[in-house]
Amino acid sequence: MSTVTFDHIGLSVADLDRQCRFYAAAFGLHETHRDEIPGAGIRIALLSGPGAVAVEFTERAGSVPQHFSGPLEGAGVQGYFHWALTVDDLEAALGAAVAHGARVVSPPARARRPGIGFAYVADPEGNLIELIQHTH
Repeated sequence: MSTVTFDHIGLSVADLDRQCRFYAAAFGLHETHRDEIPGAGIRIALLSGPGAVAVEFTERAGSVPQHFSGPLEGAGVQGYFHWALTVDDLEAALGAAVAHGARVVSPPARARRPGIGFAYVADPEGNLIELIQHTH
């Protein structure tokens, strides 16, 4: 069997440059690659950060948004509805995200699994991000 590791998550976005700025400022991700597909109206940016976190943003002219008000609504639709980042300080990460344009969707709480704290935010385009702190 082949070894499998996580590589990246892909998000379709309305404003590639704005999303790149937000994720750099809020979470310390940095752009590692940029490309475009001529004739298709598509621009792509890959951002990476600590702990092998990577996100690929794809901007296509005329794309339409799909937003969920929170994780419970998102679970009612099949497919991807959020992604999660592990942080070492939930309150600090939440504060940084909000300071750079995120909206709090679900305030910090304890998960049903022991030793886990979490919160949900929406990025400037409404994509849900779960922030997770392992408190042990």
